Amino acid sequence: MSKICQLTGKRPISGNNVSHSNHKTKRRFLPNLQKKRFFVPETEQWVTLKVSTKAIRTINKLGLYAYIKKLESKGISTGVKLG
Repeated sequence: MSKICQLTGKRPISGNNVSHSNHKTKRRFLPNLQKKRFFVPETEQWVTLKVSTKAIRTINKLGLYAYIKKLESKGISTGVKLG
């Protein structure tokens, strides 16, 4: 499974492990993704999404339907079908 947020598009980035002697080795920083079910009252259906915790906080604030509409107005395609 890919480690990409379905709404924000967050994906792994690369960086370095830095030891005490300043020796650097490559590593990956993974986004904090959670598989979560959301109820959309506008369409009266459940939707399961793999989203970052930042996206979950924003959904709790705005609501899923409003958040997806906001992303689409910015030109970001989410690929989520709501009705």
